Amino acid sequence: MDLGGELPAPRFVRADVRVPEDVERLISGFERLDVVVNNAGGSPPAPLVGTSPRLHAKVIELNLTAPLLVAQRAYPLLAAVGGAVVMIGSASGARPSPGTAAYGAAKAGLHHLARCLAAEWAPHVRVNTVVVGLAATPDAAAHYGGHDVDASAIPAGRPATPEDVAAACLWLAAPGYVTGAEVRVDGGGEVPAWHLLTTAPP
Repeated sequence: MDLGGELPAPRFVRADVRVPEDVERLISGFERLDVVVNNAGGSPPAPLVGTSPRLHAKVIELNLTAPLLVAQRAYPLLAAVGGAVVMIGSASGARPSPGTAAYGAAKAGLHHLARCLAAEWAPHVRVNTVVVGLAATPDAAAHYGGHDVDASAIPAGRPATPEDVAAACLWLAAPGYVTGAEVRVDGGGEVPAWHLLTTAPP
């Protein structure tokens, strides 16, 4: 694709990506598709006990079923140009996620889905995952139970920013060899409990 000239105006389509008919309407509007970033997701605090089974089902639909539907419908267009899918995963899918168990389970499934599609669709379409750790966004406090992100829990000394995540997405979206990978954007991970044992004064 020649990006040297003037870029076309962005086109916005309102769609519920959990609904196959909406996904069809969304993707059918493209004549060419080079990259899909599956970034719809999230969850309110939802302890397993005392919350509606419907809520947990909707969380799983948004974070796992929806990316599957979008990737499936986009595949023919992506394969025609050697395109790429970038899944937005989460550290919650790689370690316990108390209070958001359905979300963590869905993200773990998303990570596995990406690896499956990378193997199934190679060499025509690359599929990778950006695994995001603690992140600073306008609604971060709501996601973390009303608390601000504690930078002391991150080896890099600060949470990820949207720009950090975007940089990883752009790298994975560019033509290349990497597929089936999980790129962690977590500042070195969350400081584990054993770190306290190695740094505590004698």
